[in-house]
Amino acid sequence: MSQQQRGRFITVEGTEGVGKSTNIDFIRKLLDKANIPHIVTREPGGTPLAEEIRNLLVVPREESMTELAELLLVFAARAQHLKTLIEPALVKGVWVLCDRFTDATFAYQGGGRGLSADTIDQLQNLIQGDLRPDCTLLLDAPVDVGMARAGARGALDRFEQEKQVFFDKVRSAYLQRVEQEPERFSVVDASADLATVQANIELVLQSQISLYKGVNNG
Repeated sequence: MSQQQRGRFITVEGTEGVGKSTNIDFIRKLLDKANIPHIVTREPGGTPLAEEIRNLLVVPREESMTELAELLLVFAARAQHLKTLIEPALVKGVWVLCDRFTDATFAYQGGGRGLSADTIDQLQNLIQGDLRPDCTLLLDAPVDVGMARAGARGALDRFEQEKQVFFDKVRSAYLQRVEQEPERFSVVDASADLATVQANIELVLQSQISLYKGVNNG
């Protein structure tokens, strides 16, 4: 490239058991095939310090965590993740593929925990500035389907131990985010068979790749 093009920031969202890990690996392979430099990361986490904060959030413990403490820990991990990994990669022209980002905060801490969207938005602006994902894939499935899959994986973390009513609120909050920003989101029916899910994901990713390469070649 004659001038360094900023990398694209792709996030994958969804409730428990919708197949994020499997399909993120599929997206990674698509980017490899397209010869696009990329990194794969996750939230909360992504750096050694942010992963330590993740452990505080997901490991079950005797002392209950307040909703506000949970929210602030999520954004503390995000602040570290952004400054040390995500932003430097994007500036270098590297794509960032992230398992969850701030939409998950609006869904889990907003929808699930009932915290104010305005409070979350204030923290989003403080920590992220104007940085937002270029494209967000929401893997959507009925909560009972996802919970059955998650339960089959083994021991459940602190979030996975929540009741179905919690995840119903989380899913509703995700779908509300789609209504608010339809141009950024692509919703994929994660209850379909894997081949269908991945065919739909590939359509979205090919569109992103074509847009990127079109700018790059222009």
